Amino acid sequence: MKHKKVMALRLLVFALLFGGFAGCVSAAEKGVVIAMGGGNGTPEIYEKWKALGGGQNAHVVLIPTANNPGEDIAPVVNGLKQVFGVQEVAVLDTKDRVKADSDEFVVPLKQATFVFIDGGRQWRLADAYLGTLVEHELRNVLKRGGVIAGSSAGASILASYLVRGDPAGAEIMMAKGHERGFGFLPNSAIDQHVSERHRERDLEAVVAAHPKLLGIGIDPNTIIVVQRDQFEVIGTGKVTITQAGRQQYAISAGGRFDLRKRKLL
Repeated sequence: MKHKKVMALRLLVFALLFGGFAGCVSAAEKGVVIAMGGGNGTPEIYEKWKALGGGQNAHVVLIPTANNPGEDIAPVVNGLKQVFGVQEVAVLDTKDRVKADSDEFVVPLKQATFVFIDGGRQWRLADAYLGTLVEHELRNVLKRGGVIAGSSAGASILASYLVRGDPAGAEIMMAKGHERGFGFLPNSAIDQHVSERHRERDLEAVVAAHPKLLGIGIDPNTIIVVQRDQFEVIGTGKVTITQAGRQQYAISAGGRFDLRKRKLL
């Protein structure tokens, strides 16, 4: 009996140690993570947001913190209102980490069914929100079955490894001190504006330096919809997959990918 218990414990330890290396699985649990490679979106993308994010009953939150200083957020706010058919969109925006770590600031996230993290520079999101109540409540949105969507910089921050995080310039792929994202898509790095800015090969250096990462490069007006251990591609472009020791390839709209096994479905 004692021998059986020891064997069972060894098997459990084995599963815990090696199960995590099977692939990168979404931290969404019941929720959905959506990464868009920039652009203004398409009707098909908007319909997916609406269907998954609560429709006319949605509680929508916009996080525009990555935006450049002085950028007008009104078009994004109005666009989200139109997509969901709602009257109100809550806006969370601060560079003050003390404020970001306060109960009062995160109140809108406690009711949110759809959170949109806008583009700009991803280091602003990391500096403001990593390790704060904002990050904690974003995870709770997913645990409740909600949606967290990000475009451009807002897409890159969703991954565990943050690319183009250097405040000195977006052309720098790996920057010490700015390499951690929110990790809603573990063991991954997400790049954006790929076809538009000829970035197809840019994730190769990142994956070479960090071989366990899955490199996901997303074209503009294209999204990956991550649910549990799979994602679907929707939009007008493609998603480029970069993995250590494997030939790079692209997934077109309608394609599905198994994050645990790291292969096309």
